[in-house]
Amino acid sequence: MDRVSEVPETVAQPSDPARVNDYDSFAEAYAAENENSLVNTYYERPAMMVLAGDVAGRRVLDAGCGSGPLTAALRDCGAVVTGIDASAGMLALARRRLGDAADLHVVDLRDRLPFADGAFDDVVASLVLHYLEDWGPTLAELRRVLRPGGRLIASVDHPFVAYAFQEPRPDYFATTSYSFDWTLNGQSASMRFWRRPLHAMIDAFTTAGFRLSVISEPQPDPAARELFPDGFHDLSTKPNFLFFVVEVPRSAVGSDD
Repeated sequence: MDRVSEVPETVAQPSDPARVNDYDSFAEAYAAENENSLVNTYYERPAMMVLAGDVAGRRVLDAGCGSGPLTAALRDCGAVVTGIDASAGMLALARRRLGDAADLHVVDLRDRLPFADGAFDDVVASLVLHYLEDWGPTLAELRRVLRPGGRLIASVDHPFVAYAFQEPRPDYFATTSYSFDWTLNGQSASMRFWRRPLHAMIDAFTTAGFRLSVISEPQPDPAARELFPDGFHDLSTKPNFLFFVVEVPRSAVGSDD
């Protein structure tokens, strides 16, 4: 699920945990804001596509696909894409974008995935892991549905940004949550994310059986310089998101197929 902005408009502690991260309640407003934003359109999604590389003919799972912009970009490059998201409202928007034949499923990443072992060549997880307190079960499932040699390409909030989000600063080495309200087109939505140190992220990947291939801190698309001059400078000089490519070792399963 893509992220609208690196900085929320209003900091607040949500009073009703059941309404936290409820994308169904603001799916239309979120998707509209996300469609052409600096952070998503000119930074995060292009970076994910660069890391994915040539996906023609590859079976790709878009884990946390939201309204489907990354799914569409991958499909346009020749990938065979399956999208999953916990929000039925966001998936309805994805189906409107992608067509009735699109392979989309309502799935919570904290649950077992409804796919066979080795079903995919790649998994993309765009700004979704930081919604989870415990990455372990989710990463284990993502590894299970990847073939030997398959890749998980993930973007998350940069740990330096999450650490500096509030004062007083939290314990950097602890996994802790932070909450705030997004305001989109006059509509307020309560959000909660989980921060963790860099070493804990890497440990989670390796514990799940992945091999670290790439850590990336990309620059925004130069095309955004004239469209968003102030935001472009900030995004070019300050950390925002962190990107990983991790792989399933071929030798672990004993097959290159």
